[in-house]
Amino acid sequence: MAPRIASFSNTYARLPAHFYARVAPTPVARPRLLALNGALAQELGLELAGQEADTLAALFAGNQLAEGSEPIALAYAGHQFGGFSPQLGDGRAILLGEVRDTTGVLRDIQLKGSGRTPFSRRGDGRAALGPVLREYLVSEAMHALGIPATRALAAVSTGELVRRETALPGAVFTRVARSHVRVGTFQYFAARGDEDGVRVLADYVIDRLYPEARGAARPYLALLDCVSQAQAELIARWMGVGFIHGVMNTDNMAISGETIDFGPCAFLEAYDPDTVFSAIDESGRYAFGNQPRMAQWNLTRLAETLLPLVDAQEQRAVELAQECLAAFPGHFDAHWQAVLRAKLGLVKEQAGDQDLAMDLLDLMRGGQADFTLTFRELCSAVEGGQGPRARFADGPAYAAWEARWQARLRAQARDPLACAQSMRRANPAYIPRNHRVEQALQAAVREEDTGPFARLLAVLGRPYEEQQGSADYALPALPEQRVLRTFCGT
Repeated sequence: MAPRIASFSNTYARLPAHFYARVAPTPVARPRLLALNGALAQELGLELAGQEADTLAALFAGNQLAEGSEPIALAYAGHQFGGFSPQLGDGRAILLGEVRDTTGVLRDIQLKGSGRTPFSRRGDGRAALGPVLREYLVSEAMHALGIPATRALAAVSTGELVRRETALPGAVFTRVARSHVRVGTFQYFAARGDEDGVRVLADYVIDRLYPEARGAARPYLALLDCVSQAQAELIARWMGVGFIHGVMNTDNMAISGETIDFGPCAFLEAYDPDTVFSAIDESGRYAFGNQPRMAQWNLTRLAETLLPLVDAQEQRAVELAQECLAAFPGHFDAHWQAVLRAKLGLVKEQAGDQDLAMDLLDLMRGGQADFTLTFRELCSAVEGGQGPRARFADGPAYAAWEARWQARLRAQARDPLACAQSMRRANPAYIPRNHRVEQALQAAVREEDTGPFARLLAVLGRPYEEQQGSADYALPALPEQRVLRTFCGT
């Protein structure tokens, strides 16, 4: 009998049949549970207590389906580095169903690397261990940093090899999200001239994610505005911790405003807005500083799919959508400046704050100062410590900037200790530094040692706290440790 771990539903499976394909996960040879997120399981209300490790491994590998699950693979399209693919879809992921968490929010549970689907094209539908553990680490780190992201529930090794450039150990990842609907999902139906499909999908998203749009005079325009504002805040939060997604294609942009798909993602060390890590981003399309512009580009593609629903007159629909899209830079800038003020300890916005922040970033770029450590060390400068002075080659220029900043802080008449404490809540001590992630993955893949992965995961779970014995995790890579290129898991 199938185990019961949750009260599954699947509202997406109630949509028209051409929205998805019904497909069961392909069993694996020897599933072994590598990681289980117990705190998230409790948050989801999953009934895992008393389940044997082998039973959990079978569940999270897809060898056994929990009672009530209805596995489906979702159809979607997408622009990939500017080129449109009319059919992509879940080629190696299967949505098991949905559960209501302890706060009443509906959340998807999806297996990734669970075998071929009708959308696999020439792919094997499998995932390698390294990319699975990368997504587990980074998605949970993003959550701990306070950034909306899909979550990691479990990782299971398969006992099988997958073929990439070489043979690699296989794994299955269990991902949790408020929704897996993407900009590319809307594009899938629009590309086929399926206006009814776009409408059904838009109504589904409104009901599930943005019910406030339903009462608007133009609900589909309100939906575009809701998604735009969610993305503006998300990208600002990314940039506040130096995160580079690396592959911001429209099929990797979740309508829910969550960070999704952690393939060639990476984190800045030396600050430079032109930084690119992704090996497949040869033109720098998704460089750190380009992310707001590319988010607006993706939103424009979403707007194109919604035009027939916005207004029956095409020209009027275009005008209304353009007004909404034109507001995105303002939304982003407001969130970005709020992020920077928090990082600098500034409570209320004043004239000159933007220049103050931008001048620091310019100094950091000129001196290749570490993004995370510079801001973290500013916290101690508030309390009279040295701060990040040693990170700047141009000492006098930094000293002049710090004098301006300290004067701005004094004008707030705020207790220095309280200011430093609030800054430490905005400036992490620990991020998933690229070389640390790579070390953990290599140990797991090459040596079958998941100890470094578990240790790094624990440190990243409390990114804003100084952790005894973890100082090395806060340090940037040595020259010989630097990771200059990251790769997509497919």
